[in-house]
Amino acid sequence: MSELAFTPSQEAAIGDVDSTLQLIACAGSGKTQVLAQRIARILAQSGVRPGNLIAFTFTEKAAAELKERVHSVVRAEIGEVVGLAEMYIGTMHGYCLDLLQTYVPETFKYGVLTDITQQLLIDRESKRSGLTTCTKLVQGNEAPLRRYVDTRTYKSALSILQEDEIDFSRVRDAVASSLASYRDLLGQRKYFDYTSMMVQAVEFLGNVEESDDLTSSERVLRDHVRDEVRYVIVDEYQDVNPIQERLVERLVHYGANLCVVGDDDQTIYQWRGSEVSNIITFANRYADVRTIELAENFRSTKGVVELGRTVAERLNSSERLSKKMLYASHQEWQRGDMLALQFGDVAEEASWIAERILDLQGMPFVDKPGASPRGLSWSDCAVLFRSVKDADALVDELKRRNIPYLIKGLARLFEAPEIRACVGLFRYMMDDATAADLRELWDDADLVPDASRWQRLLTVLDEGADFGKSDRWGTYNIQRLYLAALDALELREETIPGDARRRELVMYQLGKFSQVISDFEAIHFSSAPERKYESFLGFLTFQAPDVYEESDDDAGYVQPDAVVISTVHRSKGLQWPAVFVPFLRHGRFPMRGMGGTQVIPHIIDADAVANGARYKGGVSDETRLFYVAVTRSQKFLYVSYAPGEKRGQGKASDFYLHCTASSWMSTSDEGMPDIERLDPTPKLETPNIAISFSELKYLFDCPYQFKLRFMYGFNPPIHEALGYGKGLHDVLAEMHKRALAGDAPARDEAEQLVQRHLHTPYAYPALHDQLHRAAVDAVERYFDRHGDDLTRTIHSEKQIGVDIAPGVSVNGRIDLIKSLETDETAIVDFKSTARSQDEDATRDQLAIYALGYQELSGTAADRIQILNLDDQGKSTNDPIDADLIGGIREKVAGVAGDIRANRFECTHDHSADGAYNDLVALMPRAR
Repeated sequence: MSELAFTPSQEAAIGDVDSTLQLIACAGSGKTQVLAQRIARILAQSGVRPGNLIAFTFTEKAAAELKERVHSVVRAEIGEVVGLAEMYIGTMHGYCLDLLQTYVPETFKYGVLTDITQQLLIDRESKRSGLTTCTKLVQGNEAPLRRYVDTRTYKSALSILQEDEIDFSRVRDAVASSLASYRDLLGQRKYFDYTSMMVQAVEFLGNVEESDDLTSSERVLRDHVRDEVRYVIVDEYQDVNPIQERLVERLVHYGANLCVVGDDDQTIYQWRGSEVSNIITFANRYADVRTIELAENFRSTKGVVELGRTVAERLNSSERLSKKMLYASHQEWQRGDMLALQFGDVAEEASWIAERILDLQGMPFVDKPGASPRGLSWSDCAVLFRSVKDADALVDELKRRNIPYLIKGLARLFEAPEIRACVGLFRYMMDDATAADLRELWDDADLVPDASRWQRLLTVLDEGADFGKSDRWGTYNIQRLYLAALDALELREETIPGDARRRELVMYQLGKFSQVISDFEAIHFSSAPERKYESFLGFLTFQAPDVYEESDDDAGYVQPDAVVISTVHRSKGLQWPAVFVPFLRHGRFPMRGMGGTQVIPHIIDADAVANGARYKGGVSDETRLFYVAVTRSQKFLYVSYAPGEKRGQGKASDFYLHCTASSWMSTSDEGMPDIERLDPTPKLETPNIAISFSELKYLFDCPYQFKLRFMYGFNPPIHEALGYGKGLHDVLAEMHKRALAGDAPARDEAEQLVQRHLHTPYAYPALHDQLHRAAVDAVERYFDRHGDDLTRTIHSEKQIGVDIAPGVSVNGRIDLIKSLETDETAIVDFKSTARSQDEDATRDQLAIYALGYQELSGTAADRIQILNLDDQGKSTNDPIDADLIGGIREKVAGVAGDIRANRFECTHDHSADGAYNDLVALMPRAR
């Protein structure tokens, strides 16, 4: 689809900025470009600022793509628009967190639990979290939930109880009281989970709507929503759940224009609470709705489009909106592009898939109209499973043929030989494996670069297992021990045996294991040392493989050229020239039990939840999932079936049978067309690179540190004073935000402010007291030196973004922007020597602060100040260097180009730089 030529329905969607709009966007309909064009049309209106618009996406990746498209269209059609950083494009969870930590000072210090750390917290605090006091119904009798065994089910129950429409009179007392216990635990430990941040944000918005007795912060928020929020856009609206729908209602309460975009045929998260009726009944629930169908599919051949259409039409008419998907792509269907094949067993099926992947290499393929053909490569092929647990035979076959592959998600991380070797480190420490056992694991992984260093590794592990050597539990840091073990072996990217691709993939896996350690240690840091290591080994052995099954791993900017193995759920929003959908066996796809949750009715009565039946899953949900799988293909689509080895596993899936009945598909393989192959060339896609200010330091000073931390995922060890610097920042943020609202605090509130904001969860008692005293002293000192400046605040903790180059942006927050007595405007950065050094601003970062403020406000600041909060620390007050500002775009664009090209050379001298000591063992050695 040309970005400049639009269909009549697309033009209508782009041009209507006044109606309550419902866009029904079929698969491959170009909705992202349509939304970008519509947003640009909104911004082109007189009197509309970027801060007037909120656009919700389902994932951060989708947000990055939409943001880049918007910036590109704005540059081309409008020119420079001041304040683009104030336009929110992102997930609902991210918006709720920003809202709370902007307007509710009590939440500034809250950390965010991931799905993994939430589960770890529930297990560690099994009684206080409500886990073991909650009950389930077993054959009509109540039985307590069990630690570890029922944790994931309990997590699901917590989400349903808070995110859905619940009749609590039908919820058993044990379940309701467990929810209360869990909420209390989050408050005590100062955590949000993904649900609680949404619940609190929606409640907060409701309070400011309905009450006249508001705090200064609440008044500011009410005025913002009432006067500033004028346009709300919701993408993937079919996947919105009840609490998210209430968020949307709150934001448009004062009359903001609403546009929702989605496809009810792609509702694949009902088992997580998505309510498809939201999109089906939208036109009945909102006034003056205009519905526009984006029916043209620009992605796939006519054969794929027609098959997808017939799959969607398997749904009952009451379960979907009436619509058609129309072929509009440049991709041409040819006989043999689409196959439905039956094999004798899964080994034969896997062998054929591997063979066809090889045959596809170099096949000419045209990515978009007018482009020159390129030869297909490994990464143009995706194999989509209902569950990657079914991928064993294929993985074995790809290994045997040396075909590179990448499994999306971490479900199989712990099967990798290098990860089994890492787990072996802790088995040895806890006497669960001998030195010989450990050596065998590392030899199997082919990861002992220098055999003479083996004894050094054992010494590190033996010393680490001496749990009586110190009274300070922070001494027994698991992450530090892991890094020391890699250092003992001199295991670095350059020393890993094999070619560059193998070295990169191994480092990627080792970095993921570092993340596993960080997840565990974030919750268990202060446990008794021996118990902590015992628990960690137990976690790795019995829980982690299942816990990480739903975790994603798409953190890096660079994706290797490898065949993608993925679940259908993870494939949503993506596309490939060639898609394989194997294992279409009855009971696997559609899934037996339909992939629903056991929460209903075992923990929560189905009658207590509005439309509770959707959580159980059903044929309709699986049909929608198969529709998503089919429509990921641009040209080649191969579905297949093979009976299982066990009795009762022989029946073909109804979806497979449906495909065999399609005239577009062939049921025998007539071979690939005899045409000249091109050199295999993976598609070069410019990644959307969003860099934070703290990440810039690594890119400028030590690019390889950036690669270790942000691409491979290595984490530094947790420091006991972590949280001190942020706590001081949060105190000052509240002080200046209150001053903006006309409620400037006084010096005698210093102790109260520190009590509210300082959170050092890893500090031992004596250190905690020391940090608290230091924070009070720093705040009182700030009042003494700068208290009169509070009323000069222009912005506090102001979000800014700098659009450096197409697809490259730098995002962050300026601590303070204030006017000076000299009638100058200063950009202020707060510093404390107690903060980790990697957060210190460099001269380049300060230049970006100034550049960001200029793009935000349309005016240039005059000064850059560093205000040191420590007694002996040096503060600075410097002019903004015009030459430096002029060169910063080019410099950042240059390092972004290095990311795309996978260039991370480093000539930095690490010998005297504490900022890099944590991961210095992994750094390349000077040549």
